[in-house]
Amino acid sequence: MILWGTASWSFDILRGVLRTAEFFGDRDLSLIYIAKRLKEALALEKLLTDAGYDYLVEADTYRGGLVFQTTRVGAFFYVLPEAEAGARNLMSANGFRPYKALAEESPSA
Repeated sequence: MILWGTASWSFDILRGVLRTAEFFGDRDLSLIYIAKRLKEALALEKLLTDAGYDYLVEADTYRGGLVFQTTRVGAFFYVLPEAEAGARNLMSANGFRPYKALAEESPSA
């Protein structure tokens, strides 16, 4: 696992912060965002931290491009399922487009 970010994080127990995978243990996490650029990853980290959310960030690969698809690396943001709705609303209110799985985007007929 690779964590993405800077050395300026404060690890305050009373506030939400970037956490390690060990903090969440065996609990399932919800993917809420894939940052494609460092600038947007840092902005989302600040937003989630200031709002008090505990979150995990991992670098992983995704497929990008319409005509010429390539594999790229991004910062994948995760939160606990009980925090997902609030985090998604916060992100939307601040100009981020939360991640939607393909099944969420196109309802089955």
